[in-house]
Amino acid sequence: MAYKALYRTYRPNTFNEVVGQKHIIRTLKNAVDQNKIAHAYLFCGPRGTGKTSIAKIFAKAVNCTSGNQHPCMECENCLAITDGTHPDIVEIDAASNNGVEEVRSLIEKVKYAPIKSKYKVYIIDEVHMMSTGAFNALLKTIEEPPAHVIFILATTEPNKVLPTIISRCQRYDFTKVPADEVIKRIHVALDQENIQCEEEVLRIISQLCDGGMRDAWSILDQCIAYAQDDIKVHHINEIYGILTVKEKLRLLDMVFEKDASSCMIWLQELVGKGIDIKRLTMDLINLLKESLIYDFTNSESLLKIMQLDEVHDFVKKASMQHRFLMIDALMDAYDKYRNAASISSYFEICLLRMMDLDQSIGSRSSNNNVEKQNIDNEMLNQQQQVSKYAFHDNLEDRKTGIDSDFNVSKLQGGLRNDSASNGVNVSRETIENNNSDLIDEDTNDTLTDNSLSEDFSSMPRIKDDSVKETANDQSLVNRNENNSEITDNTPENLIGETEEIVHSSQPLSNDYVLQLLVGANKPEKQADMNKFQNIHRYTMELQWARMANLLKNGKIFASAESYLVVIVNNQAEANEINESDSRNEFIAFSEELFQKQKKIFAITNDQSVRVTDDFRKRMADGTLPLPITFQAKKSVEKTKEASQEELIIDLFGEENILITED
Repeated sequence: MAYKALYRTYRPNTFNEVVGQKHIIRTLKNAVDQNKIAHAYLFCGPRGTGKTSIAKIFAKAVNCTSGNQHPCMECENCLAITDGTHPDIVEIDAASNNGVEEVRSLIEKVKYAPIKSKYKVYIIDEVHMMSTGAFNALLKTIEEPPAHVIFILATTEPNKVLPTIISRCQRYDFTKVPADEVIKRIHVALDQENIQCEEEVLRIISQLCDGGMRDAWSILDQCIAYAQDDIKVHHINEIYGILTVKEKLRLLDMVFEKDASSCMIWLQELVGKGIDIKRLTMDLINLLKESLIYDFTNSESLLKIMQLDEVHDFVKKASMQHRFLMIDALMDAYDKYRNAASISSYFEICLLRMMDLDQSIGSRSSNNNVEKQNIDNEMLNQQQQVSKYAFHDNLEDRKTGIDSDFNVSKLQGGLRNDSASNGVNVSRETIENNNSDLIDEDTNDTLTDNSLSEDFSSMPRIKDDSVKETANDQSLVNRNENNSEITDNTPENLIGETEEIVHSSQPLSNDYVLQLLVGANKPEKQADMNKFQNIHRYTMELQWARMANLLKNGKIFASAESYLVVIVNNQAEANEINESDSRNEFIAFSEELFQKQKKIFAITNDQSVRVTDDFRKRMADGTLPLPITFQAKKSVEKTKEASQEELIIDLFGEENILITED
């Protein structure tokens, strides 16, 4: 007897043997039991999920002559349908019979009564392949067929079926078969065939079949033909050119450890064995994705590829941000494969890029913490070195050090209380495109308050070649033209002259972020980081949930008295945060979280790396720009002079005045 493929041998013959699709099985069984049989059904879903098999089982159920179970698999109709010899069950392949003439021939046969059974069932497979003319020819028959006819249309692409056809059918959407159910079903077949198989092989098969039971049988069939009656993991790897989960994790370990030599040597061996680089790339993406899902959910039930102990070890080796960037690198490489002359070369470059990623992000290792510490120290040292350029005359002899708690907003805050008596306001011209213009100094003003003078003396000023050190040197102190009172009661306090630079719909420029970085300081950053740890408490509060959820995955990059800069995962998140900040939506939340009003800016990790490198170079050259300042909006309203009529009405009362025109 000729060999019969496994997917045909183990095709389900009853509803109870079907793997998955429980919602469909239950509905059809109830319809048969209650004798509520529709005239047309549309079965939609991925390949190999049981559409045709369930159509045949349903044909058996409606024509079964047994009174106990449907189908019984014992009566003449059930046995004939199983063998494919029943005259009243007609299977049509619409891919090859998709013309109008074939449909007209079918319609002619529909009117004849069944020969041996109660219903004549037409199973039309791949119905989406039918032409528009064929659909239109079938339309009226499907809408009102004879009472003895049932149409079952099966398709993998329901979007290509005419809506007029879909509306005349009961639609059933099939889903992919879960991996655990695939493994259970294969176990049954292996026991009956007396074949030994490693459990890891079944897990690989369940992944390769992608929810299609027919594909799972075909893969198993090929493995049996290759390995006979004892299937090992290396057999399926050799057949399909794939790696085990442990081998993929080993490859990622080499990336985390930056072992480029071992990684490249091993990769060359894999390429020599015919490994599928595209499949490997996608498998690595899925591993990283699953680890991130576990990080977010902490749910073991969502693990489909890795075991619990594997994912625990995996998440300790790289931060979430690092893994997100690795996924981006792999997806970028996968996208470029289509135009690549050598896919393996692209993959090698991708691995090297991933090895270099943690140089540019804050990972969990102590090396990166030291890196951050060095950056902050360099910022403070630079501020100390340039502080002597801040003022001349009576200010240059004051203390030359820098107060660790100082920043531009503090300077403004200190002046708010003294502005009435001194008539002094601190401001800075808008800094854009890295062109710095200093404000003229009013030499007639003198500062007598000690604390105020200390703040002035500690304010950083960057030496620029364009600034002449003359007796009339420009300064940061300027008289307030309006002598207006600056208050702290409204969010407008933090609206600065530089807000025109911020374009919420586009990323912040590197120059603008550099100016923010110059105005930041380490103590403020440390204080904000301590308070930022409590942000998760606000994610469930209705008033603060939106702002907290926007910021919760961010990381503070720099901080000052009146603003902070956070690093987020991607540019879309950064744009949303910056747009919200441009509408001053974070002011109230920042006051709740940090106990002070702050503007909040967001950048990506890549941009933070570029700005940090630029900061170091310009610090060494002494060409750092002036820091960003945010000062209060002038809110002086001109008092409207009262007219003669208003004065008279106010004096005598409106009811006692009669106004007439000459």
